Amino acid sequence: MKVAAIIAEYNPLHSGHVYHIDSTKKLTNCDAVICIMSGNFVQRGEPALIDKFIRTRMALKNGIDLIIELPIVYSLASAEFFAFGAVSILNRLGIVDYISFGSEIGNAEVLYKIASVLVKEDANYKKLLKYHISRGERFPTARSNSLKEYLANSDLFNKFNNDSDKILNSSNNILGIEYCKALIKLKSNIDVITIKRQGGAYNEGKLNNIFSSATSIRRYIKSSSKIDILKKHVPNESYNIINELILSNYSFTYPDDMLKHLKYKALTDYKRAIKKIPDVSEGLDNKIIDVLQNNNSYEAIVKNIKSKRYTYTRISRILCQYFIGFEQFDIDNMRKMEAPYARILGFNNKGKYILNKIKKNTDIALITNIPKYHNDFLALDIQSTKAYSLLNNNIKYNCDYINKPIIIDN
Repeated sequence: MKVAAIIAEYNPLHSGHVYHIDSTKKLTNCDAVICIMSGNFVQRGEPALIDKFIRTRMALKNGIDLIIELPIVYSLASAEFFAFGAVSILNRLGIVDYISFGSEIGNAEVLYKIASVLVKEDANYKKLLKYHISRGERFPTARSNSLKEYLANSDLFNKFNNDSDKILNSSNNILGIEYCKALIKLKSNIDVITIKRQGGAYNEGKLNNIFSSATSIRRYIKSSSKIDILKKHVPNESYNIINELILSNYSFTYPDDMLKHLKYKALTDYKRAIKKIPDVSEGLDNKIIDVLQNNNSYEAIVKNIKSKRYTYTRISRILCQYFIGFEQFDIDNMRKMEAPYARILGFNNKGKYILNKIKKNTDIALITNIPKYHNDFLALDIQSTKAYSLLNNNIKYNCDYINKPIIIDN
């Protein structure tokens, strides 16, 4: 049995995602597709628009056979840790043949080559990197410039030389490189394929004629009570689910829903617990607390904290981490570890068969019911669901214990 895997967030699942799923099946000729999916908070530093259980149903209705939750210690982190966490789960399952991801370049060989350079860091590359850092360049810029110079004489890279900045700085390419890096570090036998991204860019705010971004769809749902236009931008199954949610007054969830909770936490954080969050470097804690205490708009808070050094996305992630309570856990060490379990969110008949194969091929813990005693990874996931329940009235604080995996017969 040939199995392909996709790492995604489906926030929400749209036509571009279906294109990716269908293209993956065609390119790999696989028998099944599994997905590692972020839970109730996503990598860009936001609560998910729709809870993980309903997004699981969307995925199962649109071609995914098995959905596994990405622990939040990885999903609410930089591209490097996000990728490592997801790939470590897929590698431990023992049944995955391919990882498929979208990219701007659409060439897996180039991205794997770049990843190989970054992991191996030979002497010439290190020398270039040291030179660029000594010139005062920020690390991402220094790394990008060093890679361009190091790979300047590579035939493979020269095919795309005119677009070298795009290759190294486009969001999906960056994530693809991190997937490849993780595979190399883990000495995995999983192959990679990439689907050239179509339609709206990752952060594009307006609906697009081809494939609209998830960002534009979230904004449209927030600003409009009429969703008929979304029929052009999401598959029928997703549209029907979203429409049902609107009719039932579902609590779609947005970053500004965290505002009052964050302000209260900042006003009572006398011991500066925020300092314990690893993404908060020295001095940034004071700025975050001050801005939280003195602003009444979530958008203004992020804009007033961000700088050349600290991007909008990084600040957004820190605020989510603070809201959830990352300071209570040893996040630095947890991120360096491979995921210790696979939390099953849902499956269909094929997915059930895959689960049986996994049980025979590996010793990774498969969690369908939350055990009474759990490790820090699972404890943090449960805590994040409790936090999400403060934002989404449709989610009970203890639903991780109550909700069973979504099962769809097909």
